[in-house]
Amino acid sequence: MAKLFHFHGGLHLDGHKTESLTQELRQASLPAQLILPLRQHIGEYNKPLVDVGNRVLKGDVIATNSSLICAAVHAPTSGIVSAIGNYPVPHPSGQPDRCIVIDVDGKDEAAETDIIDPQDLEPDELIQRICRAGIVGLGGAAFPTSPKLARGKMHRVDTLIINGVECEPYITCDDMLMRHYAAEVIRGSGYLQQILRPQTTLIAIEDNKPEAIATLRQALANHPLADTEIIAIPTIYPSGGEKQLIQILTGKEVPHGKLAFDIGLLCQNVGTCGAITRALEQDQPLISRIVTCTGDNIQQPGNWEVRFGTPIGHLIEQAGGYKNADDPYLVMGGPMMGFALSGDSLPIVKASNCIMVMHEETIPHAPGYHDECIRCSKCTEVCPAQLLPQQLYWHARAKAYDRTQEFNLFDCIECGCCSAVCPSQIPLVQYYRAAKSEIRGAHKAQFKSDRARARFEFREKRLLLKQQADEERRRLKREALKKKQLQRGVSDDAMPDPVQAALERVKERKKAVEEETR
Repeated sequence: MAKLFHFHGGLHLDGHKTESLTQELRQASLPAQLILPLRQHIGEYNKPLVDVGNRVLKGDVIATNSSLICAAVHAPTSGIVSAIGNYPVPHPSGQPDRCIVIDVDGKDEAAETDIIDPQDLEPDELIQRICRAGIVGLGGAAFPTSPKLARGKMHRVDTLIINGVECEPYITCDDMLMRHYAAEVIRGSGYLQQILRPQTTLIAIEDNKPEAIATLRQALANHPLADTEIIAIPTIYPSGGEKQLIQILTGKEVPHGKLAFDIGLLCQNVGTCGAITRALEQDQPLISRIVTCTGDNIQQPGNWEVRFGTPIGHLIEQAGGYKNADDPYLVMGGPMMGFALSGDSLPIVKASNCIMVMHEETIPHAPGYHDECIRCSKCTEVCPAQLLPQQLYWHARAKAYDRTQEFNLFDCIECGCCSAVCPSQIPLVQYYRAAKSEIRGAHKAQFKSDRARARFEFREKRLLLKQQADEERRRLKREALKKKQLQRGVSDDAMPDPVQAALERVKERKKAVEEETR
């Protein structure tokens, strides 16, 4: 067994996982209508490939983009496109976004597939098929998988890490996935090995998931992979964070401003491995995922495989409905890193790993009234990124964003450990998120301004060059006319200015036209 290491800080939290593991994995029924945001990933917006009134089949590409950092959106079932416009979506900003709405016809008719044995494909061809399937990281970040694999292939990965560490309370979708689709996870890990050719593959699972560990080990025995080991790690939050998991398994720290590729590592979630298997073996795009629906205000907590675009309210109905429907509090994600939702009409998207249905507010919407910081330093003690949360708080609160970056604000993984231990109940993560949003907005505005200035300067230069070229052409023409007239024996004094003569002719024609129209 590989030697395990430790990261700084972290918390031992109440899991609240047994509530959603008492029932088997279930398939959610199709709703009457699906709402599909054009961007369900980190990266550029997709462009619709369908129009209102078009009929689509399950698996059809309905939106995509040629950008490198992008993931296509596919129709989760057959139906008619009834609208394309702005609708509420699950996002921390609470702002609406552009969506495609499909009226479900109930036939669930699938598009034709192109099934090829993945073992016969080259790594670049595998990456291309993963890209075509619209696969993103299903651990929560939703970063497109194909560019991550392409970059990992270019950097020569030494160690491939398969992340089955579901450390945040309440969430059990990965645990349920590993219990029911262990063989797909293992085969998906094999396809990643085929692409990246790592020296070592480590499949990490927390030791509080004995059934998932046993099922995966049996699947690995049935489908052996070279230099692959399943490792049970201690249960501590946030051990599922990429940098923290890397440190636990290898003892290496990802340097500030660098990525895991830079030290020869690549991480993928177990759910992503399962999606890769379906894409390569069945030519099935990413149109559904396992979602945990749990909390103290839901009748039957559990896990469901849900098509994207399904309204959250429909999933809650599958779970028996609310215990108390008077002003329920909804969260997408867990209590540490999730965000509050405005209602249950929002759709399930690729990043929806968990829907928490609570009686009371679990996550603050935005920084508001709270007690003052008492400088106890508890936040510093538990920060897994070894930052200074107190200093970041003061600068973020004062909107001194340059100073927050001096204290490495963007190294914050927003795990919520600092907020959880703060005796003043300061929503520290909310301050950091707000500061990051402001900084990103300012950078985006600056980028647009710089690009507009560059376009303006280029236009001015182009017009100036055109003017100079026109003047040079007129000069050459004048010289050619003078030379021609000299050859005819006309003196310089008798030669009229050809440009002035042309202008006089234009004036005479204009005057003649005006007289005719009177």
